[in-house]
Amino acid sequence: MKYVTLALLLTLAATSCKATETEPEWGRALGAGAAALLPLGPDDRAPSVGAAWHDRDQVLISLQHSLDWIARPHAPRHFPKAGITHDRMARSLAHLKNLLQDSPNASAFDAAVQRDYVWFKSAGWDGMGGGVLFTGYCTPILMGSNIADQEHRYPLYGLPGDLAKAADGSILGRMEAGTITGSYPDRQAINAGFLTERELELVWLHDPIDALLAHVNGSAFVRLQDGTMLRLGYAGKNGHDYTSVGQQLINDGWLTPETASLNSIRTWAAQNPGLVEAYVERNASYVFFQPIDGNPHGSLDVEVTAERSLATDKRLFPRAAPVFVTTELGSPSGGKVPFQQLLFDQDTGGAIRTAGRADIYLGIGPSAEQRAGSTKSEGQLYYFFLREDQP
Repeated sequence: MKYVTLALLLTLAATSCKATETEPEWGRALGAGAAALLPLGPDDRAPSVGAAWHDRDQVLISLQHSLDWIARPHAPRHFPKAGITHDRMARSLAHLKNLLQDSPNASAFDAAVQRDYVWFKSAGWDGMGGGVLFTGYCTPILMGSNIADQEHRYPLYGLPGDLAKAADGSILGRMEAGTITGSYPDRQAINAGFLTERELELVWLHDPIDALLAHVNGSAFVRLQDGTMLRLGYAGKNGHDYTSVGQQLINDGWLTPETASLNSIRTWAAQNPGLVEAYVERNASYVFFQPIDGNPHGSLDVEVTAERSLATDKRLFPRAAPVFVTTELGSPSGGKVPFQQLLFDQDTGGAIRTAGRADIYLGIGPSAEQRAGSTKSEGQLYYFFLREDQP
């Protein structure tokens, strides 16, 4: 979907949580030299992955995306990570594919994984495996126009030519006459017209919250007035830090932590149209888009798969890895539903800058949007890799 997934659905600023007796400090950075992955102890029980065998057709699609990425020429430069080498990751994925295809039943698959793999868990918010806060992201379907008019005044822009990026996709700043002159303009400057008259507008939306939603998720499908669907994926960002609009509304007393959701933010915006732009511009981060075919890609530049792709901090965790998540997801009808599932670490969260946070991709369209907007639950994140002595 993007090099840096802006995955929080407006409801949380991970770096602004404050630790109390009841609220872990999810945004706490790991200490210098601290391990991001902790081996399971002798009394720790590894999760059962047997259920993935029943869904192996879907799992194999996402697994193949990780295999495709690990085989690319540039993949080795991202290893070792958290003590895992490129070779070990490649063998872990290939062996997992073989087990999924060859195991006669779910029990046999689970037993083979437990035999052949060693398990770790995320160091979590406290650096000691204390848990991870999971949120959700999606690809919203929005309404728009390919021309600007009174009803459609909020553009989504393509990538500017003067935005300089490093080989790994990180943002270097603004390039002028071959020289980086400083950071790229922030959201306020862009909204004020910095990019006008460059013909970078890809589509125009009628709602500023819709535009922010596209930025937060890093992808959007836009239904145009003639009924056609424009598919947009991530192309880059301006390099500024992400700030949660939802958290700003909580801080200023407009919402409470219990009521903050995408729906409540939309309701607040409808009731306070004169304040929307100022609050949106508190988020200096700005995302640029590009037309795509098929489904959105994650930071590995492979398609993300609903409930099978995870976004984490790639400074800490190895790309493409098989992971297991235990948490709860938001339900389209309200409430929470248990979620215990095998996924693959295939994306990067712009606001996920810690071992205590992760984002689950939940798919495309209104149902996924509702689920993503209400997913914010504690849980545990596990990684598993082929044993070093396993051929």
